[in-house]
Amino acid sequence: MPHYSGPLLTRESATALQRAAAAGVSSWTGSLDLGRSEEAVGLSTDGFVFRGQSYPWPGKVKDRTLYYWDGEEFLPISRFSASLIKLVPTEWGAPTFEIDGIKMLPSAKLSPFDDARRKVDLIAPAGKTVLDTCGGLGYFAACCLDAGVAQVRSFEKNPDVLWLRTLNPWSPDPDADSAGGRLQLAQGDVSEEIAALPGNSVDAILHDPPRFGIAGELYSQVFYDQLARVIRSGGKLFHYTGAPNKLTSGRDVPREVAKRLEKAGFKAELALDGVLATYRG
Repeated sequence: MPHYSGPLLTRESATALQRAAAAGVSSWTGSLDLGRSEEAVGLSTDGFVFRGQSYPWPGKVKDRTLYYWDGEEFLPISRFSASLIKLVPTEWGAPTFEIDGIKMLPSAKLSPFDDARRKVDLIAPAGKTVLDTCGGLGYFAACCLDAGVAQVRSFEKNPDVLWLRTLNPWSPDPDADSAGGRLQLAQGDVSEEIAALPGNSVDAILHDPPRFGIAGELYSQVFYDQLARVIRSGGKLFHYTGAPNKLTSGRDVPREVAKRLEKAGFKAELALDGVLATYRG
């Protein structure tokens, strides 16, 4: 699916554009692609011109909502099928996303993109073949590409999340020249798809599953044994777990994960908000 290249509006950017137009100036310089670039935008009483195309002023815009042009009007970047999925702006530029109101990426203290980068750095992807199990918005894959990865094999189960990626300028486009054919993105449930991957076929793994209560199969011994099967000896794995409150959940998920990974043949330690493991096979 081709990536969107039109304007993305937040309440802040829409307000800035309209205030500039009301002040009588003919152009405004800023970002309409979530901080990826700054461009001059032409202004008139009827709307604005972005990248050579004219757009009318949007209707009422809400906080914590991103809007895109669907060809006829500005609409929120959200969908409801099995659940409500929404792309959410952050102060850092790179957006996060929510499923049924639950934020899926951290964004309170740093950019979700920078958060992804520090985790990717743990597996040192340069020149490697990497398995990205739960692609999400693709920030792990994007950071791997920036770091000089040889190949990223990425899976994402949810078609609506894949749709969000086409509207998010921070999500990598597998067909872009900058990707150089190094990103293979497929819709699929990695808990099932991994059985078809050859053994000893990847150098490193990034595993960022939904929380345990949603996708327990991605925390299972069966799945970890499959991760051990496909990774080469000495390969590194970063497994995001978050830090669920033990007092309320009654579980120490990071340490449970570490024990299962050890059983699968990894040497595991707690790192950042997850587990870093090295395969000893």
